[in-house]
Amino acid sequence: MKIAVTGAFSYSGKYITKRLLERGEEVITLTGHPNRPDPFNGKVKVYPLDFDEASMIKSLQGVDALVNTYWVRFDKGANTQSRAVENTRKLVNAARAAGVKRIVHISIANPSPDSHLPYYWGKAANEKAVIESGMSYAILRPTVLVGGGEDILINNIAYLMRHFPIFFIPGDGSYGIQPVHVEDLADLAVKGIYSQENYVIDAVGPDIFTFKEMVQLIGEKVGARRLLIPLPPRVALLAAQFLGLFVNDVILTPEEVAGLMAGLLVSKGPPSCKTSFRDWLKKNQNKVGTLYASELARHFQ
Repeated sequence: MKIAVTGAFSYSGKYITKRLLERGEEVITLTGHPNRPDPFNGKVKVYPLDFDEASMIKSLQGVDALVNTYWVRFDKGANTQSRAVENTRKLVNAARAAGVKRIVHISIANPSPDSHLPYYWGKAANEKAVIESGMSYAILRPTVLVGGGEDILINNIAYLMRHFPIFFIPGDGSYGIQPVHVEDLADLAVKGIYSQENYVIDAVGPDIFTFKEMVQLIGEKVGARRLLIPLPPRVALLAAQFLGLFVNDVILTPEEVAGLMAGLLVSKGPPSCKTSFRDWLKKNQNKVGTLYASELARHFQ
């Protein structure tokens, strides 16, 4: 097969691409970061993810399946979440026009067209575009990714705990979180390529914690037990903005806090992935959080 992966040199796309190459598939990537280091030594042909439909139709000629990992985490300049919805629609239209037969789309757990959070209604709008495209599809809904030292939330929690004497928690920390390993998401994506069924599935691991429990576990395993201080959400965001000055990054956004505290990082269904976060953390306790994973450096520099 010839398979296109958006962001094959980025985080989840890299793990998906690795598996496809190991299967002997031809993989191309559409990327907005053509100068990003190539982990596949030229085995993946690069095309622009420029959201010009004519250009993308040309790039996707002969492609059997598209794996879409594209999204915008927060608004910055012209890269807004509403723009990402429009861009995704253009990508889906281009894939259909190019004759792509199947799309595997990476969404998010608990999207809703009625959500007041652009991140979640935007993801719902993207799913609608995929479902109505006429292509066969698999839609995967991860909660929060972990693994590879490139995940944002969990790696950076560990980093902050290693480097600061206290840790601030939005609210009381009683809301849930259910991490999923990036390797497991990649396995689901590859399975979705070869399936002929249309389906939507949550991509979630077997372990569910309260946020406070997870932070405590991370501190214990990395040898950085810290005083956890609950703060009103707005104050916690101000604290995160202050810490962001030290790492030159956006550590946390209001939408992420709202989604987390609303329980949107927990699936309503059974776990679909096998990797235990607790076990993974124990095996990687000497690595997780040793380096900071910068969203700005990854996508905007």
